[in-house]
This record gives sequence, structure tokens and C-alpha cells, in this order.
Amino acid sequence: MNRIRKGDTVYVNAGNDKGKTGKVLAMDPEAGKAIVEGVNMVSRHTKPNAKQPQGGIIKKEAPIHVSNLNLLDPKSGKPTRVGFKVEGGKKVRIAKKSGEEIK
Repeated sequence: MNRIRKGDTVYVNAGNDKGKTGKVLAMDPEAGKAIVEGVNMVSRHTKPNAKQPQGGIIKKEAPIHVSNLNLLDPKSGKPTRVGFKVEGGKKVRIAKKSGEEIK
């Protein structure tokens, strides 16, 4: 489940936020979920605390399943599937659309 990693730019291909793009902030590989910047926003009612002295309703990102995400091709910027290739004894991710290596 290492096709999508923290720091990747992804495209949402299903759900309420379909068509949006964002950067992966965190990954949960065991659950197969990712937190994407500006995607799947939820409202949380919080009590005042040290971090949030005011409290109130706070908008934050909720996890989204990786099956609803596509990596963006580094060459064209369009959604693509991810493949793997062994180069110099190292396994690297490649974009299926362009064949470009994903860094």
C-alpha cells in the first residue's frame, strides 16, 4: 500500500469532493486512508483548551480512502495510475500515463 505517500499531490476521483486536488498530509496504511489538504472537510465542536482558547466549531480534514485517490502525473498534471520499476537495484514508482518517475 505504498502507491500514495505523504507529500504526494493527489486527485479525488470519487465522493463529495470529486475533482479536487490536494497534498497528502498524513497516511494510515493499515486502514488504507489518507488525509488530504482541503478535501473531506468536517466540522468539529471543541471546548476551549490550551490549544484553542476560544473553542467553537473548527473545520478540519477527515481521512479519505486511498481507492478514491489518484496520483497526479508529474509531467502532465493529470490523474494517473501508479506502477513500479526496478532501476539500479531500487524499486521506484512510475506514472502509467507518461512513464515518468514519481519522486
